[in-house]
Amino acid sequence: MEKTQANTRINELRDILNDASRRYYVENMPTMSDYEFDMLLKELEALEAQYPELVTPDSPTQKVGSDLAATKPAKRKVAEPRKEFEQYPHRYPMLSLGNTYDITEVQAFADRAAKGIPAEETALVPFSFSCELKFDGTAICLTYKNGRLTRALTRGDGTIGDDVTENVKHIANIPQTLKGSDWPEEFEIRGEIYMPWSAFDRLNQERERDEEQPFANPRNAASGSLKLIDSKMVANRGLECTLYHMLGEDLPFSTHDQALNKAAEWGLPVSDKRRICSTISEIEEFIKYWDAERKTLPFATDGIVIKVNQMQYQEELGYTAKFPRWAVAYKFKAEQALTRLNSIDYQVGRTGAVTPVANLEPVLLSGTVVKRASLHNADQMELLDIHVGDYVYVEKGGEIIPKITGVELSQRPADAELPHFPETCPDCGAVLVRDEQEAKAFCPNQSGCPTQIKGKLVHFLSRKAMNVIAGDATIEQLYNKGLVWNPADFYELEKEHLLGLEGWKDRAAERFLKSLEDSKNTPFERVLFALGIRHVGETTAKSMARHFKNIDAMSTASREDLLAVDDIGEVIADSVLAYFADGVNTDTIERLKAAGLRFEVEKEAEQLSDTLKGMTIVISGNFSISRDQMKALIAAHGGKNSGSISGKTTFLLAGEKAGPEKLKKAESLGVRIITEKEFLEEILHEIPDQVGNDDPDTSLRGASATWQSEDFKETLF
Repeated sequence: MEKTQANTRINELRDILNDASRRYYVENMPTMSDYEFDMLLKELEALEAQYPELVTPDSPTQKVGSDLAATKPAKRKVAEPRKEFEQYPHRYPMLSLGNTYDITEVQAFADRAAKGIPAEETALVPFSFSCELKFDGTAICLTYKNGRLTRALTRGDGTIGDDVTENVKHIANIPQTLKGSDWPEEFEIRGEIYMPWSAFDRLNQERERDEEQPFANPRNAASGSLKLIDSKMVANRGLECTLYHMLGEDLPFSTHDQALNKAAEWGLPVSDKRRICSTISEIEEFIKYWDAERKTLPFATDGIVIKVNQMQYQEELGYTAKFPRWAVAYKFKAEQALTRLNSIDYQVGRTGAVTPVANLEPVLLSGTVVKRASLHNADQMELLDIHVGDYVYVEKGGEIIPKITGVELSQRPADAELPHFPETCPDCGAVLVRDEQEAKAFCPNQSGCPTQIKGKLVHFLSRKAMNVIAGDATIEQLYNKGLVWNPADFYELEKEHLLGLEGWKDRAAERFLKSLEDSKNTPFERVLFALGIRHVGETTAKSMARHFKNIDAMSTASREDLLAVDDIGEVIADSVLAYFADGVNTDTIERLKAAGLRFEVEKEAEQLSDTLKGMTIVISGNFSISRDQMKALIAAHGGKNSGSISGKTTFLLAGEKAGPEKLKKAESLGVRIITEKEFLEEILHEIPDQVGNDDPDTSLRGASATWQSEDFKETLF
């Protein structure tokens, strides 16, 4: 390839890889498989090797994939929100691994490593490799001081990472205090946060039931869960951790294996599925064994990591800009099967979304029989050029969610039929609509489509919503008998209604009615989630409840008011407006109010002062306390939080890495910009007295520690 052509292709590859990396690491919504990404990266590496003068420092071949958002993430349609975490530098760079799908390249790696160490050294200290399972999760770096966990950082961009310490403390198998007493005074240990299959399956079932986008694989689920806005929610996600690399000054170990064995003695979660190998044949045997046995594991693994075992050799071999020279990853290829597409069903969900589902000739894939696979939407069907009767390739995304990846055109039968996405609802016959911003088609008949109605009733009573003891069969019975049509009908049921249904006895009726009565104590944010407003998931409902405090303020909010809420973008705002504009919905809410359900936040934050009364404040960047706490602090002193800068803004409170656009707009409008220190000392100078500190000259660090105390959090929340 000529240099001009190579330069064009290099720029194209960089754009594709940078976009794929952002979607993988930041948005947790990958657009291509690991194999596709790696092949494109290898193509880029080859072109840059041919024309080294075209290599740039920001090329994907020269930098680690980053989980840090370069700017504040765009508002998303379905909220599974991130918060802006504080960021800290890594003491030691946190790099990626070079990877391969070819055993001959593993041999080449082993030969390079051996040649990099003088023969006289290897004669004294034999050369060996530690072979370990490669867990498919998200990287984590834990710091322990004096036997206690002090900080947990994500990989970030390899140089700095997000501080997720509070979230990590809710992962059950990560100890906050080590066993024994022979640990170094301070050390780091790195590993992977992952989600077992059982937790992943449960989470995606919940998301699909709530018609939220399911996670593509356990890695994305683990990464998204690690950065949840509410630390306590992390505990419910079933995350686990495995640790595989220790760093520190003067560690008392000669080999990597010794370090991991000692870490296990201290109570740290270290994988026992590793082996010390001396030859390439032993490494290959280990790879072949786990390529077959991985299907029996309770978690996802996508390969084997081969590391030089001797720590002195690791140090001598060193690093490239992106990879350690003493380690490499052998990646397993995704298992694929070819089977016949027999038919396509079109399913209606509770929000009216119509999803095409492929019915397949049963085929064995990754240890289970696959019969059905989602085709997602009409665009995906068109992209695949899929026909009924085709032979299609099926993979398991993350080896659990079946997906159709292609069509074997050479086996297309002459009578294969091109499917046509329905124009009307397969349940009620209403003409389908499609939003310009979305790929899915929807049935607009929310109040008359039986499938939507029953789906919303099931959602209303579900565990994360009103938590009423009832299953799908109960809803089906009540709906078919005309007893329940919308959620308010549940609270008008009487025992006689239930006893008139087939199979109901006194005890079952009493339990169901008591469960309904108990549900009246459900907090406002869960009642809001239970209403089933399209795009308003569990976390968005919580943010809205905290912001508006009650349903009346929410129902009269303008579009601008809704957009001022964290994690709400235009799509969600429009959905909320449409919900409250429907008289059927507002009537249901009034009936639920009359039944005794809670439609306001019970405990308002205590008003500490009116120092900020009449002020409109915009915050941007990272602070010594979380953004939610900072907003609560402003509200507690009478101020109003706003998400955008205007001529009415009193000042912009700018933390570290404040948004450049907000800074620029504030300057252009003449809005004062103040730092957190100035905010504390000049405006909230009374804070130290109010939080139990008699020194009015308290430093920002001291005040921050006080703000983060449990007593003060209770005052605000």
